[in-house]
Amino acid sequence: MRKVLIAGVTSGSGKTTVVLGILQALKQRYQIQSYKVGPDYVDTKFHSRITGRPTRNLDNYLVPSSKTLNYLFTERTSQIDLGIVEGVMGFYDGLGTSKDAYSTASVAKQLDLPVILVIDAHATSTSAAAILKGFIDFDPEVRIKGVIINNVMSANHYQLVKGAIKRYVGLPVLGYLPHDQQMALPSRQLGLVPDDELPAVDKTIALIGQEVKEHIDLDQLVSLAEPVQQEVANPFRLAPVKLRLGIAEDQAFNFYYADNLRLLRQIGVELIPFSPIHDHHLPTVDALYFGGGYPEEFAAQLAANDSFKDSVRQFSAASKPIYAECGGLMYLGAKLKTHDQTYQMVGIFDGQSQMTPRLRRFGYCIATPQQDCLLGSANDQIVGHEFHHSTFQPLDNDLKPVLTMTKVRDGRVVDRWQGGYQIKNTFASYLHVHFYQDEGRFKSFIRNLRAVRA
Repeated sequence: MRKVLIAGVTSGSGKTTVVLGILQALKQRYQIQSYKVGPDYVDTKFHSRITGRPTRNLDNYLVPSSKTLNYLFTERTSQIDLGIVEGVMGFYDGLGTSKDAYSTASVAKQLDLPVILVIDAHATSTSAAAILKGFIDFDPEVRIKGVIINNVMSANHYQLVKGAIKRYVGLPVLGYLPHDQQMALPSRQLGLVPDDELPAVDKTIALIGQEVKEHIDLDQLVSLAEPVQQEVANPFRLAPVKLRLGIAEDQAFNFYYADNLRLLRQIGVELIPFSPIHDHHLPTVDALYFGGGYPEEFAAQLAANDSFKDSVRQFSAASKPIYAECGGLMYLGAKLKTHDQTYQMVGIFDGQSQMTPRLRRFGYCIATPQQDCLLGSANDQIVGHEFHHSTFQPLDNDLKPVLTMTKVRDGRVVDRWQGGYQIKNTFASYLHVHFYQDEGRFKSFIRNLRAVRA
């Protein structure tokens, strides 16, 4: 496999549009494995829609071990021609002010990736060269090999920007994408609207792919990609288990890391999909997994499915394990309040989720259980990620949080809050976790999923 990273100078520079177009333009010529830096769930679904392969997240906060991250990057790539990595946020942006604190640049160095930068040329010409020179000089260990210019207003505009870069930087300019509203993908509070909610998404992707073919030198791009030396062995040593795990998969619940699901399957867990929107009852399983998603967008359908909610309540009452992240917490609560209506949810936790006009939590954090729970043991330190436009408030004074959440930035604690709830063997929180963060913790989690406590 040959590897290359495509990163944005800033958030909103157009890197996702550029990457989708490149994947679309090259998918007939090469076997492609795509990757996304950071904890994103939505962009990865667009990637997978094009390549036909689950996109892998590369996050060196959620997966602290360099060896493990290299394994996740190289696993099963001997038959892959191109590994195309999309960055996150601005290239040097991470947690705090350090350029190496979980930024795209830090992943580029860790995985020794050649970098192609995407710069938004709107309202600029020669200044683009100064910006790129600053990015190259800022960290000489980063290997920036080329640039793609986005949001170009005309052919003359492109020649001005390209000429300035050639004159002052000498960085290869691979081409551009023109300013075109028809290529825009709609967004909502957590980023892009998921691909399966967009009826014209394939038409839009095809248009972007055609523009890439016309305006970007794809042969030059491929020539800048460099070979991966070898696949890294799996650092986890896990015994096989027998477990039927029901997993919520529909329009409301679809935020899952591909590597998490693959790890479960590798150890023998049978994943049984179900839909809280469409199914009338649960399948026959040993435990349940509710991922994140957009339950607020489908609150009316979820609330109307009384028979399914009853089956989930009965499952929990029987002390069978249920693990829920973010949207799963909102669903397992008693009520979900949108801007104009309140909906009755499952009601395992006597609390209300309420949508908010701005982000309530955003970014990496450390979760410390105050008692043994399904997620981990008391006083464990579990790294994770929160990103939500809602709050969860208990309606019963007896419902107490079981996690203490801490946000550390530049070596200082900058925020601390409580969250996460457990009743019997049902656990739910806003926290998203990556199962590859620690082998021992994953083994403990699997043991908890197989346990039934009275």
